[in-house]
Amino acid sequence: MSRRMKFGIFAGIAVVVLVGLFMAGRAKKRNAATEVRMEQVGKRDLVSAVTASGKIEAQSSVDISADITGRIIRIGVKEGDLVSKGQFLLQIDPAQYQSNVARAEGLVASAQAALIQSRANRDQAERALTRARELGKAGSNLIAPEAVEQAQTAYEVSDANWRASQAQLDQARAGLREARDQLAKTRLVAPMAGRVVRLAVEEGEVAVPGTFSRETGLLMTIADLSVILANVKVDETDVVRLSQGDSVEVSIDAFPDTTFTGRVTKISNSAQLTPTQTAAGSTDRAVDFEVEVTLDHPPTDIRPDLSCTSRIVTDTRTGALSVPIIALTVRDNEAVPNENKPATVTPASRRDTAGGARKKDTEGVFVVNNGIATFRPVKVGIAGDEFFEIIEGVREGETIVSGTYQAIRDLKDGTKVKATTEAPPDEAPKDAKSS
Repeated sequence: MSRRMKFGIFAGIAVVVLVGLFMAGRAKKRNAATEVRMEQVGKRDLVSAVTASGKIEAQSSVDISADITGRIIRIGVKEGDLVSKGQFLLQIDPAQYQSNVARAEGLVASAQAALIQSRANRDQAERALTRARELGKAGSNLIAPEAVEQAQTAYEVSDANWRASQAQLDQARAGLREARDQLAKTRLVAPMAGRVVRLAVEEGEVAVPGTFSRETGLLMTIADLSVILANVKVDETDVVRLSQGDSVEVSIDAFPDTTFTGRVTKISNSAQLTPTQTAAGSTDRAVDFEVEVTLDHPPTDIRPDLSCTSRIVTDTRTGALSVPIIALTVRDNEAVPNENKPATVTPASRRDTAGGARKKDTEGVFVVNNGIATFRPVKVGIAGDEFFEIIEGVREGETIVSGTYQAIRDLKDGTKVKATTEAPPDEAPKDAKSS
């Protein structure tokens, strides 16, 4: 046998061995079990909640604005002061308005004198008309008919003048009332008891009516802090889960070590659109709804406009069959075996609202039996912070795949699995429902 033939035989044997080793490695890898985290289905107490942020507001607050123009000569309160109803707040220079009152009083006096004079003229004309009529009745030779007519005309003119003088007096009195009202507006008093939460002016500034802008004429704001609200904005997908009276936990950034309780007292029926959406007349983007939460025991030193976060409890379950949120996954309906497709597994929320047809996906978990992971559709209820309520599909005590997220996402029906020895890290599944 030549040297070349020997070399060819040895090369062929080496190739066969390498191919055999490669195929054996692939078979071993194919038959290897996937490491996953496992957990038994159990019963737990679940709390479903909606989280929303907003700010603290007083239930009652009043913006004090100027109704007249004038220079501020005295301010009787400071920001943060407690005031009672009717307490003096601010004085606008009254000199101009005092002059207007004096002028109006002069016009009233003049109109009263004119009225007295016109009344006297009317009374005199009335007496002359009465004498002329009596003479005319006594005999035609005592007074000419033209004289009676002239007396009648003179009386009617004097009566009209008296009525005009009376109207002028009424007009002058109205002007006086207006001037006094303007003068009274130079002195501002508190319309309600509360705290001065904002003082927007200083002595020497000119107060102007806020004709075109609320902020332009604002002098100060008084708020009644006896009832405190948390006004939060809730996403349109969550607002339908809320009801008046739902219990709420409120965290205020200014009080990081304390959680306050409250109740939902108002849910807006219309969305709070941004200025851009309002100007464009479009609601294609996601919108928020305003929800009002009344705090039970607010702190005494709380202030409006503080940032807060509310956790609104929408539902609770005691001893509910549940699985970890990360364990719930979605698979194509066509990929799920027919025997694992109960007709009720797909929640109504996953239906196609346009045509009423089911979407091509099913929610479920991977149940482990004898080391084999099998996808099983389930029907879910409420979502807690870490677990989903399971209404049907699995039984208590069954073992399911509970992680990792990557392993569940890549897992296929019928895959061999084994429990991992690694400690479960904190992870938030990307496809989990928000609570």
